Amino acid sequence: MYYVYILTNKKLRPLYIGATNNLERRIFEHKTGEFEGFSNNYNLKILLHFEEYEYVRDAIKKEIQLKNWYKEWKLDLIQKTNCSFVDIAEDWFTDLDPETSSG
Repeated sequence: MYYVYILTNKKLRPLYIGATNNLERRIFEHKTGEFEGFSNNYNLKILLHFEEYEYVRDAIKKEIQLKNWYKEWKLDLIQKTNCSFVDIAEDWFTDLDPETSSG
C-alpha cells in the first residue's frame, strides 16, 4: 500500500504533503526529526490526514494534485475526516517524548 499524508504544526501552517509506502515509519521520522529539511525546520509533526492507495502512481498523482490545491481546499479535505484538526498519530508512538510527539 501507498499513502499520501498531510502534516502541520500547532499553528496549522504550513501544510506539508508527502507520499510513502510505510506511513508509520515515515511519520515516526517526522516526529523524531530524523531528517533535516522543510518539515523539520517548521516542526511539522502533526498528522492531520492520510489516504491509502494500492498503486504508487495513484499516490504520486494525488500528492501532486494536493500540492497544487489552495490551502482552503486542503483544510476542507482535512475537516471532512478530522474536524477537530487533531494529531491522528498522537498515540502511535507512546515511547516518544511528549514534546516531540505533539509538534
